[in-house]
Amino acid sequence: MATGVVMIDNGELTAILRAAARAEILPRFRNLGAGDIATKSDPHDLVTEADTAAEVRITEALRARLPQALIVGEEAVSANASLLDGLGTAELSAIIDPVDGTWNFARGLALFGMILALGARGRVTHGILYDPLLDDRVEAREDGPCEMVTADGNRCRLATSPIADPALMTVYLPLALVPRERRPALAATFAEFGRVGGLRCSCHEYRLIAQGHAEAALAAVLNPWDHAAGALAVTRAGGVARMLDGDDYHLGLARDAGYLLTASSEAAWEAMAVRLRPALL
Repeated sequence: MATGVVMIDNGELTAILRAAARAEILPRFRNLGAGDIATKSDPHDLVTEADTAAEVRITEALRARLPQALIVGEEAVSANASLLDGLGTAELSAIIDPVDGTWNFARGLALFGMILALGARGRVTHGILYDPLLDDRVEAREDGPCEMVTADGNRCRLATSPIADPALMTVYLPLALVPRERRPALAATFAEFGRVGGLRCSCHEYRLIAQGHAEAALAAVLNPWDHAAGALAVTRAGGVARMLDGDDYHLGLARDAGYLLTASSEAAWEAMAVRLRPALL
C-alpha cells in the first residue's frame, strides 16, 4: 500500500459496514416510527435512529481495528463540530456516513447507502460506497483501480464515461444547497446539459459516475463524509475531482470552502467548469 500508514483492506472495511447495516439499518428500513426521525440544520436535514445506532457500531469497530485513527462520523460531528479539527493533518483518519441519503431512507425510498473513507495527512487513501440493500459496493484505493464488487464477490473494474458534450451529459447540480442569491444564475445553466437532476444521495451519485452512467456532480457543501470516498472512486475510475476554482480537493478543506466539481474526464470537467464558474464564483 502506498501510504505505509495502516494495513487494512476494503474487504475488512466492507465487513464493518455490512455488520452495522444488518444490525441497525436494514431492520429499521420502512419500519421507523415518528419518534425515530429528527431534524438537524433544517427540515430537510434528517437523522434517524438507524443513523445514530449504525455510526456508534461502525465507530466502535474501527476503534478496535484502528486505535490510532482520528474517527469522524457525520452524526458525531453534528453534536461536536470540533471533531473535524485535524482531519487534514491526521496521520490516519476514518470518515463515516452511516446512512447517506437519510431523507430517502426515512421515506422508505430504496436509494440510500453507506460511505466509509480512510485518509492520511489530507489525502483520501480508501473509499467504500456500499449499498446495504444489494450488498454490493464500489471501492477504491489511492494506489489501485476502482471496482464494483457484487454480493457474491465478483469484481469488475470500472471506467468513467467518455461523454464530454454538455448537451449529452447527465449531471447532478444541487440547486437547493447553493446560496439563494446564486440559484437563478445556476438554474440558467441547466438548459445547456442533457439531463440535470439529483438523487439526494451522494453515495449513489458517485457510484453512477464511477460506473460511467453519469458525467458530473457538483458539491456545494464539503462534508467529508459525503465526498471523500466518492471523489477517490471517480478519480481511480478515470475521472477528475477538483475544486471549481481549480484548487486541489483534500480533507483539510472547511465545509464552506467552495465547490467541489467531480467529472468523468478532464474534458467533461472543463466543459462543466466554464459554465458553472460565472454562476457561482
